[in-house]
Amino acid sequence: MLRQRIIASLSALAAAVALAVGLPAASSATEQSGPTAACSAPNWVAGQWYDVGAIVRYTNGGFYRAEHANPGYDPVISHWYWKPHTCDGGGTPSGFVVSEAQFNQMFPNRNPFYTYQGLTAALSAYPGFATTGSDVTKKQEAAAFLANANHETGGLVHIVEQNTANYPHYCDRNQPYGCPAGQAAYYGRGPIQLSWNFNYKAAGDALGLNLLGDPWLVQNNAAVAWKTALWYWNTQSGPGTMTPHNAMVNGRGFGETIRSINGSLECGGKNPAQVESRVNAYRNFTRILGVDPGGNLYC
Repeated sequence: MLRQRIIASLSALAAAVALAVGLPAASSATEQSGPTAACSAPNWVAGQWYDVGAIVRYTNGGFYRAEHANPGYDPVISHWYWKPHTCDGGGTPSGFVVSEAQFNQMFPNRNPFYTYQGLTAALSAYPGFATTGSDVTKKQEAAAFLANANHETGGLVHIVEQNTANYPHYCDRNQPYGCPAGQAAYYGRGPIQLSWNFNYKAAGDALGLNLLGDPWLVQNNAAVAWKTALWYWNTQSGPGTMTPHNAMVNGRGFGETIRSINGSLECGGKNPAQVESRVNAYRNFTRILGVDPGGNLYC
């Protein structure tokens, strides 16, 4: 009993000293090593729509995954819609269908900026990506996304748009927020070459980042660059009729993703060489992942 009291007294003294000198007090074993400690997910928002697979951080610090789509029900109350979630040691939802070795095989000459760790760190922003549908569908979607990124960046070589003459054209002054970073600041950046001030504004709002004011963040932070590409892939239809994500998970085929990304300039026979470049990369990447590419490859 006396020994226990001494240990308790010493523990209290250590905590008091740590507080006095500005150091964090020692945490319990559970607090130090819980599997959710490395998770990265957006905060839950009441009333916001969540698709199946969405991962959120609740107000109590815990993480929850949507088992059923819902309009922002409370995770600690609506147990049918939400289940507690843990992450792997890398801080991203585990089980990404592309391994680091396969990623390196896909992009043998990539720019060191485009790291595999940057990609996996970005996955929590859109947890439905490459996790929806059958195992075949998941691999096909990952291959489709990376194939389009391959084409847009010359094999993950280019971080920014190479035609600098285009730079001043991406500022739409008719938008109420204008171009606070400058007339020529909103050129293409990242794996799917995010461009135009309104796209930087929309992507930044969705990701909780001030990309309108600091578009250079996309070319300086690998995770942010990948997140902007996933933002477009999962939420934008571009010149197409659906998002690339929906095209793949609903069986519309790789060709429909091309239409959603650059269809107005490439599809319908306008630029068959560009389409062929994307399709060839997709076929190669599905081969690396050991999955059939499916039909409807062209647009």
